[in-house]
Amino acid sequence: MSDFIFTSESVTEGHPDKICDQISDAVLDALLTEDPESRVACETVVNTGLCLLTGEITSKAKVDYIKLVRNVIKEIGYEDYKAGGFDANSCAVLVALDEQSPDISQGVNEADDFNNDLENNTGAGDQGIMFGYACDETPELMPLPISLAHRLAIQLAKVRHEKDLNYLLPDGKTQVSIDYKKGVPVSINTILISTQHYPEIDGIKNEEEIRQRIKEDLWTKVVIPATEDLEIKPDINKTRFLVNPTGKFVVGGPQGDAGLTGRKIIVDTYGGYARHGGGAFSGKDPTKVDRSAAYAARYVAKSIVKAKLANKAEVQLSYAIGVAKPISILVETFGTGVISQANLTEIIKKHFDLRPEAIINEFNLRNLPKKMGGKFFRKTASYGHFGRRDLELPWENVEEKAAKLLEASKIFL
Repeated sequence: MSDFIFTSESVTEGHPDKICDQISDAVLDALLTEDPESRVACETVVNTGLCLLTGEITSKAKVDYIKLVRNVIKEIGYEDYKAGGFDANSCAVLVALDEQSPDISQGVNEADDFNNDLENNTGAGDQGIMFGYACDETPELMPLPISLAHRLAIQLAKVRHEKDLNYLLPDGKTQVSIDYKKGVPVSINTILISTQHYPEIDGIKNEEEIRQRIKEDLWTKVVIPATEDLEIKPDINKTRFLVNPTGKFVVGGPQGDAGLTGRKIIVDTYGGYARHGGGAFSGKDPTKVDRSAAYAARYVAKSIVKAKLANKAEVQLSYAIGVAKPISILVETFGTGVISQANLTEIIKKHFDLRPEAIINEFNLRNLPKKMGGKFFRKTASYGHFGRRDLELPWENVEEKAAKLLEASKIFL
């Protein structure tokens, strides 16, 4: 399959599922800021006029959850009668939180493979498999389709927040299809943007005229600025450009569709270009390997590609609840590696400590919310957890590790 079209999507922070991810991670940030040892598994549900917090939390922190929820919704843009049927000031906020199961807590607090080693003393917060991926298609070493989809979604939100297009409402989705020849991206086949908007724009009421106005504005205000620094650019004469294909998008957000934490895991990662272990990130503290080990797997994969030991790399990690060391580590380079996968895996095991406590310490995950003024994980909850050009994410900083891997690989070259 050397010639193909691959498609990935992204969503804006006003999408119902992303509202939930941001609220769950805002809760996590608030708890870790006050108590870095907090154990958090926070789920959020939104629907018309309703936000429900549920899950398990064990923490010494005292948080006004209702105030926190309303602030997140307000900052996203859902406020007053113009916000599309979901108002931060009037929606009901229900809180139904329990403490973490003592059976889980016991395994996390003292790992089964603890041998008087402090970093072995934190077991994985759950069983499961995690994948990390990197490739050389973009400067941030991400697949081009998801990278472009995120760029468009970020720009779509930017022109709304800055009132450059003051008829836009918070909900939106983007989708990008890329043409590949011999496995290499060569052109942008299709761009799709669906964006919530007012029912009337500058006196225009006709549905088709509104759609055409939005289409013209999005091309000049969103598509062009979001792609101007890329080698592969959209072409107005060749790239298929679809906007609100149903004709209009007035009813959106939680009024149009219920939202739930963890329902956009492909948007959060690699846009379907790489495999996914199935675990969501948002609302989970760093002992949950669904989150921390997925960050570590990306760290390993990106280090491999940055070191030019492969053009693309996928790393699988697996864990058992209450056990510190990974059950298995698999490195796949899809035939692009300069050394064997067996040798590469041997190097990885020597240069990366993939026990939960070691990952937490490597990335300073417990302390980053306080260090970043109470907002860290929430910022990852929209527009992806990997390849972010707008955030300083520790698992994306691989220069030092890449240099060490390159040096270590020389004995196999």
